[in-house]
Amino acid sequence: MGLVAERATRAFWPLWSVLFVILTPLMFGFQDRMSLEVFWGLSLIAALAVGAALVRGLRMFRWPSKDEALARVDAALPGRPISAVRDAQAIGASDPASAAVWQAHQARMRVATQSARAVQPDLRVSDRDPYGLRFMALLMFVVALLFGSVLRVGSVAQIAQNGGGAALATGPVWEGWITPPAYTGKPVLYLNDIAPGAVQVPLGSDITLRLYGEVGALSVTQTVSGDAAVPPATDPQQSFSVAQAGQITIDGPNGAAWDVGILADAAPYVTLTAPIESDAMGELNQAFAASDDYGVESGTATFALDLSAVDRSFGLTVDPDPIDPVVLDLPMPFSGDRSDFDEFLIDNLSQHELANLPVTLTLSVTDAAGQTASTPAEPMTLPGRRFFQPVAKAIVEQRRDLMWSRANARRIVQVLRAISYEPDTLFTNQATYLRLRFIIKRLDQFDRDGITDENEAEIVQALWDLAVQLEDGTLADARERLARAQERLEEAMRNGASEAEIAELMQELRDATQDYMQMLADQMEPGDGTDEPQSAENSTQMSQDELQALMDRIEELMQEGRMAEAQALMEQLNSLLENMRITQGEGSGDGPQTPGQQSMQDLADTLRDQQDLSDDAFRDMQNQGQQGQQGQQPGQEQGEGQQGQAPGQGQQPGADGSGEQPGQEQGQGDGEGQNDGQGSGAGENEGQSLAQRQQALRDELNRQRGALPGLPGDAGDQARRSLDSAEGAMDGAEQALRDGDMAQAIDRQADAMDALRDGMRAIGEALAQNESQEPGQGNATGDQTGQAQPGRRDPLGRQLGSTGQYGTEENLLQGEDTYRRAEELLEELRRRLAEQERPQVERDYLDRLLDRF
Repeated sequence: MGLVAERATRAFWPLWSVLFVILTPLMFGFQDRMSLEVFWGLSLIAALAVGAALVRGLRMFRWPSKDEALARVDAALPGRPISAVRDAQAIGASDPASAAVWQAHQARMRVATQSARAVQPDLRVSDRDPYGLRFMALLMFVVALLFGSVLRVGSVAQIAQNGGGAALATGPVWEGWITPPAYTGKPVLYLNDIAPGAVQVPLGSDITLRLYGEVGALSVTQTVSGDAAVPPATDPQQSFSVAQAGQITIDGPNGAAWDVGILADAAPYVTLTAPIESDAMGELNQAFAASDDYGVESGTATFALDLSAVDRSFGLTVDPDPIDPVVLDLPMPFSGDRSDFDEFLIDNLSQHELANLPVTLTLSVTDAAGQTASTPAEPMTLPGRRFFQPVAKAIVEQRRDLMWSRANARRIVQVLRAISYEPDTLFTNQATYLRLRFIIKRLDQFDRDGITDENEAEIVQALWDLAVQLEDGTLADARERLARAQERLEEAMRNGASEAEIAELMQELRDATQDYMQMLADQMEPGDGTDEPQSAENSTQMSQDELQALMDRIEELMQEGRMAEAQALMEQLNSLLENMRITQGEGSGDGPQTPGQQSMQDLADTLRDQQDLSDDAFRDMQNQGQQGQQGQQPGQEQGEGQQGQAPGQGQQPGADGSGEQPGQEQGQGDGEGQNDGQGSGAGENEGQSLAQRQQALRDELNRQRGALPGLPGDAGDQARRSLDSAEGAMDGAEQALRDGDMAQAIDRQADAMDALRDGMRAIGEALAQNESQEPGQGNATGDQTGQAQPGRRDPLGRQLGSTGQYGTEENLLQGEDTYRRAEELLEELRRRLAEQERPQVERDYLDRLLDRF
């Protein structure tokens, strides 16, 4: 039986493979959808294939004999014992010894035959079917068993009997499908399940109809395709697309009709959701929102020159060369729904010819149906990189003029030659100066020979590189090191790192940050300013200790495995370090200042100059030898109070001078702690009269009043009223000086100084309420907010001052070192408070001590 199975498998495997291939489409019912001609043609091919496979199998198959079966079993035993038992001795049969050996051999063979067992048949036919066709056929048959039906094979007999008439009588005589466009995401509709009547479909839907039965029994008429080249109405299979509203009618038995309407495809929508933003390096960030009923396909942002808004001065006076609009692709969501989304357009166009020029921004989006929508042209200034170094700013401006029009080439050569006229005063090193001279030479040559596109691109790129080199200087190396440290740390966050690696990378980041900040400090130029006003509302101040605490927190989160939080803080740190680029060159020589701090410094300088002016007025009055007691006494008392610590001048308790002493010390302290170069300078001109100096001080105060930042609350109102009073008192002092009434002038000057002190005190309170003062700045301007409380002493045991300020009239130290020493003590207290390793009790005491001063 094993040999029978083995030979049958090898002979008839093509036969059952062919049968599997034939049964598969029959079980799926393909025969019910075929025309009779196709069905009979495929049936003939199938019959020929089955016949050929059967004939081949019958020719190859041969029934095995008993001897063949014994030979197969004998071959499976060691020594072929069955053949040995059936053999006879051919040589030496007459020799008794030889016959005995033969008999012993046969006895052993008989014993070996007792272990004979049936041999397993070898049903492998891989040598005859190297491509595995039998497995393909088997797979098709299994799929048909799972998803088809054996009962459908019975329809073959009905088709053979009456050409399919019985099958058509019991089943549908037509079928139809509506396939909406893929971008709509709508499913395919089975037309047989839709009741005749009105039906709404998207524009561009594909309709497929199949008619079964005798040709001509059913026909189709339709008006939705709008195409004259339609298939014949009786064609068994028809396909067309919906291009307009209309009707579809199937005429004949079981026919139906539908009124097809078009589902409107709404146009897309796009809008700007926020004003355009940019960072110090010119990277723009434009928020927008877009929507569509089926999803936005694509979009663009177009920046076009707004010529009417351009300030046509200097190099922009000539007509510009043709400037193509900048067209950027709008970012689309990589995944998810595009029917309604918010995104950000981020790019850097600092090197484009439209950078920092007025432009109009238009966003356009397109849906899959080809419909478009656009935003109204939004006027704006295209963000570009901001330059602070004067020579770099000038070079960038000339670069812009060259891109504006090549007619500016000669003017640009002249301007650049003027810039490079005194290299020692404008260039930090010889390399940048030589680069500029080479650029001038090249541009001069190009202008004489005619500037081509390649020439212009060369000069434009060279000017940009030179401006960046002048702007960054040695700062570029520090920034590159900082960026590398940040990248390594972010890589460690993504991949996971040990505590030792984290500590090493954090130390590298700290060192790079320190070097970067030092470079920033070294390259700051006092009073350089920027081309835009400072905004105290948008500025964030952070001390070195707070920056260090932020990096410590990042390291702690990484060690705890909270990488997401560490990454968020890292992004915040990157933003802070990047925005430090904005503050370069602003403020005083001690670092960037807020507008409130600058106002306090300017008022302190004005107070100091007013004190000097009052001292000079008092000396003039003494020199003039005025003896009138009625006019002398008040002025002298005021002068003595203003002189403060001048030896040999007494103070009368309760007089104006005694009450002014602490405030006068405060005003002098203000002047000590500030940069003299930033004062009004009214008292430095010895050739001016006292009245002229007083007028200059009043004008300077009027300017400072106009430059005051917005101060909140009652303290801000009080500051403005005090400064108004100070200006009025200065005006009275000026008039008295012109009239020669020195005593009245000194009195009014004293009133002005009192009002200035009150104004400074109110500004300090307003800044404290607005949390505008940077931690660690201290009250170098001498503003005080505490009120006097009798019987209280300061932390050093001294009585409180009689003016309502913390301090004392006791001259513990003499000379100008008093104020410098006080400032040094305050700085030492702040430094110790910032050291986190100190005991909490000590840090709490230092905090309370600083709160009182």
